Amino acid sequence: MSQKIIINNQSIGIEYSPYVIAELSANHNGSLENAIRLIDLAKEAGASAVKIQTYRPDTITLNHRSDEFMLNDGLWKGRSLYELYEWAHTPWEWHQNLFDHAKKSNITLFSSPFDKTAVDLLEKMSAPAYKIASFEIIDIELIKYVAQTKKPMIISTGMASIEEIEEAIAAAKSSGCTELAVLHCVSAYPAPASDYNLRTIFDMRKRFGLVTGLSDHTLGIATSVASIALGASVIEKHFTLSRANGGPDDSFSLEPSEFKSLCESVKVAWSALGEVDYSRKLSEIENIKFRRSVYFVQDLKAGDVISKDHVRSVRPGYGLSPKFLQNIVGNKVTEDVKKNTPVLDRVLLKKVH
Repeated sequence: MSQKIIINNQSIGIEYSPYVIAELSANHNGSLENAIRLIDLAKEAGASAVKIQTYRPDTITLNHRSDEFMLNDGLWKGRSLYELYEWAHTPWEWHQNLFDHAKKSNITLFSSPFDKTAVDLLEKMSAPAYKIASFEIIDIELIKYVAQTKKPMIISTGMASIEEIEEAIAAAKSSGCTELAVLHCVSAYPAPASDYNLRTIFDMRKRFGLVTGLSDHTLGIATSVASIALGASVIEKHFTLSRANGGPDDSFSLEPSEFKSLCESVKVAWSALGEVDYSRKLSEIENIKFRRSVYFVQDLKAGDVISKDHVRSVRPGYGLSPKFLQNIVGNKVTEDVKKNTPVLDRVLLKKVH
């Protein structure tokens, strides 16, 4: 399988500028107006795509408050899973408006489906790609169902073992997926940067032979930027209007100005990677004259023997290279020379260059 995928005519892979996904998740905070505003702001910030999540509370969990279904710590402490997903979900009746608005705004919108009915809904929206969330990577039947759409797929690998990642990849491929990317991920909210072990991205690219990226739950943008050097081609980051809004995911999301910095910084990092190249760069040419060279520091008469006290290696670089210094000392000048002038082959009895 190729280390390249195409979503809405945009090529994604190591040879292309990073594909940056603004994850809206629950950051609309129950407002369609907020969701539409976030799409516009993501576009303004330079995002390649916007991603939502498609589920209802009843398609992702059970409405029950026994201990197994309760959240006892973390950001959502005290809520049941059903209450959390009721609060956080993107209503299905919004989807047509969101896809229409994204098309009008000329930015790609796709989603993470959490069951087959969500896939069916997204197919009606002509979703251009699908994302499998980390928690769903072990739902092999869901992966197969998505793969049957023949659309590009992105799979997050948070919490997954190598074996589980391999099973998910195999399920996608065997069911018809020909364009697949995997994202290194730590499923903590927020996640400490020290847990990310970004060198894993380089290993994933070699091990799985797929487009590889990062789903970043750390605070700030440093982890995302650093991942580019390890071969990340996709960056996914949560996006919000304001971390002060109090929504389910607001506290670990980037605000618009920060997201703009992310988009700009990962592209700069990618452009800086370039290729192996030891040649002199065009931007350096004008500075060659500031390298060291050998200058006379005393006046000499024609025929004088040059001693080490007569010359020095200094800036600028209009004289002979310092590497010839030992051949200059002991040589004779063929004409009168002034101090503070460069040592050149033409004034030496024995040419050294």
